[in-house]
Amino acid sequence: MLYSLSGKLIEKKKDFVVAEAGGIGFKVFTSRETANHLPQPPANIKLFCYLYLREDRLELYGFRSEEEMRTFELLNSVTGIGPKSALGILGIASLDRLKAAIAEGKNELLTRASGIGHKTAERIILELKDKISEGDHKTAVEAMESDLQVEEALTALGYPRPQARETLRKVSKETQGIEARLKEALKILSKK
Repeated sequence: MLYSLSGKLIEKKKDFVVAEAGGIGFKVFTSRETANHLPQPPANIKLFCYLYLREDRLELYGFRSEEEMRTFELLNSVTGIGPKSALGILGIASLDRLKAAIAEGKNELLTRASGIGHKTAERIILELKDKISEGDHKTAVEAMESDLQVEEALTALGYPRPQARETLRKVSKETQGIEARLKEALKILSKK
């Protein structure tokens, strides 16, 4: 079974990257989080991989860490969640925050992923809550809820939701509080 892929990153698109290894270019679907952490091509990379096999399709999914790959596999095991939905869920927040949302039962945070409604979010929580690692998730959930409020404020100011989310990813994790994060996000947006 395919576990990882090391090679040269030759192309970076919105939903996938192309990595060349052994003279073969592999189309590897990635989450937004993974794509954001990859260098610009050309560069040497290593991705942990999940091979999705169906009778009519063969797709490769890549992740920057084993933990992210394991979380993808857990999400993919939930009834009604396919690999594309699992990638979408991984793209809504950092891995720590996502796990915290599941562990704390915050389905409204999971519904930020495209195609994930309240019932599906509840199913994810029900099926994965006990499988997500133990720990204190309160701080991560508070940070996610804070970012959700900042995102709503930015969209109320007229910024498109994808641009608001992308800007929030650029706000320093050291910046705490809704007002401070909103101010920094607005500074980032004003530079564009």
